[in-house]
Amino acid sequence: MFRRIGTAVVRHPVWTIVAWLIAAVAIVATAPSLPSNSDESSFLPKSYESIKAADLQQKAFPSAFTPSAIALYQRTDGGKLSQADLKDVARITTELGDKHIDQVQKVVPGPPSKDGRYTLTLVQMDSKKAGQPVQADAAKVLRDDVKQLAKGTDLEVKLGGSAAQALDQQDSSKRGQALIGIGTFVIILVTLLIIFRAPILAFLPLLLIGVVSAIANGLIAYATKLFGLQANSSVSSILIVVLFGVGTDYFLFLMFRYRERLRAGDEPKQAMINAVDRVGEAIASAAGAVIIAFLALVLSTLGFLKQMGPALAISVSVTLIAGLTLIPAVVSLIGPKVFWPSKSWQQEPANARFAALGRGVQRRPALTAAVSGLILVVLSLGTLGYKATFDLASGSMPKTKESMVVQDQMQTAYSAGAAAPTDVYLSSGDGKPLDRSAFDAYASKLGAVDGVASARMSQVNKAGTTADFTVTLKYEASTDKAIDAVGRVRDVAHADAPEGTEAVVGGMSSIYKDIDSAVNHDYRTVFPVAALLIMVILGLLLRSVVAPWYLIASVGLGFGATLGATVWIFQEAQNKPGLMFMLPVIMYLFVVAIGTDYNILMIARLREEAREGREPREAAGMALRHAGPTVAAAGFILAATFATMMLAGNALLTEMGFAVSFGIAVAAFVMAMFFTPSLTALIGHAAWWPGHADRAEPGVDTGSSPAADDEYQPAGRRG
Repeated sequence: MFRRIGTAVVRHPVWTIVAWLIAAVAIVATAPSLPSNSDESSFLPKSYESIKAADLQQKAFPSAFTPSAIALYQRTDGGKLSQADLKDVARITTELGDKHIDQVQKVVPGPPSKDGRYTLTLVQMDSKKAGQPVQADAAKVLRDDVKQLAKGTDLEVKLGGSAAQALDQQDSSKRGQALIGIGTFVIILVTLLIIFRAPILAFLPLLLIGVVSAIANGLIAYATKLFGLQANSSVSSILIVVLFGVGTDYFLFLMFRYRERLRAGDEPKQAMINAVDRVGEAIASAAGAVIIAFLALVLSTLGFLKQMGPALAISVSVTLIAGLTLIPAVVSLIGPKVFWPSKSWQQEPANARFAALGRGVQRRPALTAAVSGLILVVLSLGTLGYKATFDLASGSMPKTKESMVVQDQMQTAYSAGAAAPTDVYLSSGDGKPLDRSAFDAYASKLGAVDGVASARMSQVNKAGTTADFTVTLKYEASTDKAIDAVGRVRDVAHADAPEGTEAVVGGMSSIYKDIDSAVNHDYRTVFPVAALLIMVILGLLLRSVVAPWYLIASVGLGFGATLGATVWIFQEAQNKPGLMFMLPVIMYLFVVAIGTDYNILMIARLREEAREGREPREAAGMALRHAGPTVAAAGFILAATFATMMLAGNALLTEMGFAVSFGIAVAAFVMAMFFTPSLTALIGHAAWWPGHADRAEPGVDTGSSPAADDEYQPAGRRG
């Protein structure tokens, strides 16, 4: 099949390129805009308690005041607020409400802090549009207006709250995307120049992947609208890295094999056909593993990951098609001039380093497997200390952003949980009015829960069937202590609810509690499904039942090593309370799926060498000699590309960038180069049971002459 694809593309390169350009223009011109949502509650399905509580609030208390933005005032000299200052705050609050800013429904004064140094203005917005870009726009107007109104006073004012966080997150994301894009471009360009010493080859993948990126983003926008998925600004940053990183990987897989065939004496167009034939199956299998792993995210209960899965799967699918059609078409049109001015493509270098490494694996496979395996096991020990943190807002932007400064100052000036109180909604089961005489006792029980600062009955709906008990925790909403405390509040709220009533617990800590449960569900569901499907792909590629087991086990060890190293560096060394909650899920999929690419490329080459009549140990050594440079180059570029995410300046992308780049480095330079080939050499022919995928078929010439590649190769010869 891959030979037929290569032949068709090489024979009609112009038509192939024109078809891609027409598709790019049509998709980009007609694709809908991709909205963004930063509302954490929208990531959860309706079955979770925090979402039930939010729905109940909308029905029972449609006019309940929940601030979307908070203006925090303090004196410029840091002293206590005077009566004149408080009058200025009252005036600003009134004038801010009189402006009738879009999305703003109500502007009211907030309580002063206990030390008298701070006070608030609370702004309510349309709850139906929480987390949407229009509220970030409203926050921008509010921030500008409140600062303008405070001019000429002794007050310093900052805007925080969820809407302001969405605005700052949006700005931070744009800056991060720009830095990631520039960093990715520079790394790929410089590395390719060093590898090939050919400017055309250095710029070509960036140009072609730019076309692929435009098509992929258009298709993602279509899919998001068609299936009603949640969009998130962080996805765009990840997409840049995936498209350019994975795209460059497939470009390198193909170009290294194309150069090898030219050195073997193939005519240029035939060299490209043979390159697609030989490496096409490995590229398709590698991409298939990545696509399957990303699609497994559809099983996630979190809207953020549900959006990310299909988006990344679409981007890799388009990259795969480009790798088998667009890239061969363009390169075959240019011919060997693509390597200009370098002449190194004309003769094979000694590859002394990789030849030496190959001989080492061939001679001592047991020692190689033991040492590389021990490194992975030791690093994996760090996973025992893993803890999760759920503050998505502060995780997705620097602490210096204004909304984050407000959040930190409010935790100091007010009760830590005051900015995001927990609500317990008590409803009658039969639709009759509640017995109000039980309210005080119920509030007392809620207030006595460990971790609760105060609890009171704040309001009852008009029908008297639902009461809202406001519970203020001692801790900031996203901390582990607050999440544990809200779990205890739920237990008491349910167990001590008066007879004939039902209680549900809402608020940000309750949402984080449910996100924690959802992530744990994903660990039990997404991980095994992705691993199983990748094993199926490996089994089909290798025609083996044995090899997929130790290949996926090695990748699992790579995941453990990556998470362990990330825990030690970010959690232990920097004394952080934990890593972002979705990091292990994302890391697992990137490290397992993309890390499998290099295992697939190495094991496919090992099989190819074995089919040439070599024994398992010799085949492993030759595979490392020939595929080692490709894996090293691709692994370095992809790891460095993901490392650019650390330039974004926020905790989520910094942790993600380090973890994924480290995981890919482990996959390329430990697993694919040493652990996998040495294990395969040790297991020998049994690795390919029940088939004989490593044996040359009787009657098939096992030589590697150029002439043998000019004809269609039987299944036993193709790699």
